[in-house]
Amino acid sequence: MPVAELPGHSHSRDVSLAGAFPDRARATPPGRRGAPLARWRSGALVFGLLMAGLSLGACSNRATGVMRAQAIPPDSGATMLPMLVATTRAASRDDDGTLFSGERGRGLSFVDVTVSIPPTHKTGEVSWPDSLPADPKRSFATAKAVVLDGPKALESLRSRLPARGGHVLLFVHGYNNRFEDAVYRFAQIAHDSNAQVVPVLFTWPSRGRTLSYPFDRESANFSRDALENVLRALTREPRIKEVSVLAHSMGNWVTLEALRQMAIRDGRVAAKVGNVMLAAPDVDIDVAATQIRGMGKPLPRITLFTSTDDRALRASRTFWGSSARLGAIDPATEPYRSALARFGITALDLTQLRTGDPLSHGKFAESPDVVRFIGRRLADNQTVGHEPSLGETIGDVVVSSARVAGHVAGAALTAPVAVIDPHSRQSFVDKLQQVAPTASDGATPIVGPLDASDVAVTRGPSPARRRP
Repeated sequence: MPVAELPGHSHSRDVSLAGAFPDRARATPPGRRGAPLARWRSGALVFGLLMAGLSLGACSNRATGVMRAQAIPPDSGATMLPMLVATTRAASRDDDGTLFSGERGRGLSFVDVTVSIPPTHKTGEVSWPDSLPADPKRSFATAKAVVLDGPKALESLRSRLPARGGHVLLFVHGYNNRFEDAVYRFAQIAHDSNAQVVPVLFTWPSRGRTLSYPFDRESANFSRDALENVLRALTREPRIKEVSVLAHSMGNWVTLEALRQMAIRDGRVAAKVGNVMLAAPDVDIDVAATQIRGMGKPLPRITLFTSTDDRALRASRTFWGSSARLGAIDPATEPYRSALARFGITALDLTQLRTGDPLSHGKFAESPDVVRFIGRRLADNQTVGHEPSLGETIGDVVVSSARVAGHVAGAALTAPVAVIDPHSRQSFVDKLQQVAPTASDGATPIVGPLDASDVAVTRGPSPARRRP
């Protein structure tokens, strides 16, 4: 079996796919050459203003330079969360505790990072320090941050894998994330999930500014070969038994592109890529279908997290002029329901979940229930959304609430997640019937009989929906 190699500071392979598509480029008419650029800049300004307005008041004062490592007293009660970071960002020119900037680097760099999680940590939250050095009893802190070359990075990764083989969780962040944003958010997810996985973060050059949306999108494109190389190296490592991928927002674009490219080069997506979780994907619905179709068969097990009230994706749709963004569809409606069924994708509609995110764009990470459910499935080495499914687990919580409430209507108030998964729906119906075989309180049934063509919905009462 070939031994994996993590590429060092070198350019990713330049493999052009241009020959696979007809050349449709057309010359811009004289006198209009500046028009596309002007429209692009205007669109970027509109998107930036939309995002800035939506997130107004969401940010709080926090210290800068948090990636400078500090000593963590043994009596702090903090939990240490180690991770390996692979990045296409350029190294910071200043010793200001940022390590890597939002600009593009000259290849892959690696960092061995350990994040300290305070004993007061609340699931779903990142407690940023308001001053440095951070107080490890109250906030996240960086306990270790060492830049490594490729061979040392692989050595560090192997040291964290069990002798009998381990499971890697690879996280790809979204738009508007600085280096420290990505590190601390992933530390929170990995910690809160409580899954026995080795965390690996892939962070690409996002400037972390709302007006840099076009730059971030191009940086995601810039990084797809590098992510493909990281995925290939992980799947070729003999001691890694499975790789799960969790992508958020624009990170879904680079993830889907990397997986598609892997399938084109190698004939299929590597078999060790077991779960691919797409959280709030900022990807056009038609483009996503093309990317997934391009992965060939067999596909990895794909789970989609959507929310029709995602205001960030609403702004993105306005910017691109897109009919729908994948992360904002209602997966229970056509044509989406049938398309998801054809691809074998399990979809979780998080619209009814309420978190502290004013944009409703980060529910997958900020909802304690969703993070724990994902972690439980990964910890048990089970497929997300399959038997025993994520939806079935949610159903257990809903049914327990119904027993406490004493009537079926109580379930409608505690079932905020819609699971597009036939097994989950039937299980949920059966369990509710055990609690209340007949709705004697006159409540409107929230689930109905399951027929062969049904693709499952377990949902509480929904507000009027807007088409994304």
